[in-house]
Amino acid sequence: MTMDLDDIKSAWQTLDARLARQDALQLELLRGQKQAQARRNLRPLLFGMALQAMLGIGLVLLGVGCWHNNLDVPGLLAAGIALHAFGILHIALAGIVSGLATTLDYALPVLAIQKRLRLLLRVQVLNSNLCGAPWWVLWVLVVIGFAGLSPERVPAPTPTWIWISLVIGTIGTLATWLWAARGTRGPRDPLARMDDGADGIRRSLRVYEDLERFERE
Repeated sequence: MTMDLDDIKSAWQTLDARLARQDALQLELLRGQKQAQARRNLRPLLFGMALQAMLGIGLVLLGVGCWHNNLDVPGLLAAGIALHAFGILHIALAGIVSGLATTLDYALPVLAIQKRLRLLLRVQVLNSNLCGAPWWVLWVLVVIGFAGLSPERVPAPTPTWIWISLVIGTIGTLATWLWAARGTRGPRDPLARMDDGADGIRRSLRVYEDLERFERE
């Protein structure tokens, strides 16, 4: 009888070890699938940041050309400097977001990956607010910048449509910021927003939330 109990105990231990190995293998396979899915989710973001960086370079070139060509015209000088500054901001934030996304170590524990993704999400939301929303006004500055490249100097007052566009653009920028701030408060799920270019990051966060639940179970 003692031998029978020992045999049963040994069989249960063998079965437990086999099940543990199967669970570990299943978790490893699932983790690999989730990693590949998370990488795919971030590819559109990286493509967008490449476009943003190229746009930033264009703004810098336009801004430098405008202010350098109009050192004696305050309005065009200010527009050129603003374009130059926003171009640098576009390039810098595109580089930071791309750096955070491309250096993400998928071999880290799930909680560490989630922490890094949430940092990436915060930076991308900041990028959206600083480089996206101001285009309500920036398009007007781009028009002014191209006008400032002209070698001809025709003294004239600032057209009324520019002032109207700047006012409307300022209101639009502020309204966009208020809308973005609204999304960070209240009972709404912060992962539900899709209007700031961070949808791929949010999908990756959901992927790792699913993986975290599987690990707990």
